[in-house]
Amino acid sequence: MSHPYSSRSSASSSSYVRVNGKIRAREVRVIGHEGQQLGVIQLSDALNLARQQGVDLVEIAPNATPPVCRIVDYGKFRYEQSKKDKESRKHQHANKVKEVQLSPSISPHDFGVKLSHAIDFLCEDMKVKISLRFRGREMAHQEFGFQVVEKFIKETTPYGHPDNTAKLIGKGINVMISPLPRNKRAKNPRQDEIDAEALAASKMQNDADAPD
Repeated sequence: MSHPYSSRSSASSSSYVRVNGKIRAREVRVIGHEGQQLGVIQLSDALNLARQQGVDLVEIAPNATPPVCRIVDYGKFRYEQSKKDKESRKHQHANKVKEVQLSPSISPHDFGVKLSHAIDFLCEDMKVKISLRFRGREMAHQEFGFQVVEKFIKETTPYGHPDNTAKLIGKGINVMISPLPRNKRAKNPRQDEIDAEALAASKMQNDADAPD
């Protein structure tokens, strides 16, 4: 069984989650490992049930009377919670706009980095504002800037669509890209990497929380 959740991890939807020996109530309402309702039982009995199954007792509704606890592997619980939090953040991001700045002479490497960022934003349901600024004599060759912007728009096509045609405004080119609906949007090519990083972070936290 893992060590109780440390309060230093505040990224979860709850700032502090009591686990196993950190639970203070004498009686708890228990949800079994398979999601079945086990009713209200003594805390000691609930801990024994979790111990017998080789998992943890996690307090999921501390303000209920009595508190509600779930018999579950704590690492799995945290991973599921992180996914729920991420999904919640996606909804919060729906009205957010992120700006990506380009230049007519941007290097292939920088172009790729900024494209990756834009794809991440679109896959989190955020709009992306593309801004390209001309400096000095670059204004004499505006076609280079438009080529960069059009290439950027083309590369983001599986994930979003421009709200309008790229336009020259002052000394720059601007265009807004909105995310495609999820059922029509390509999978983020970095999604496996992102999921692996989240899982690794969860495992590292579990290792840090484990007793010596």
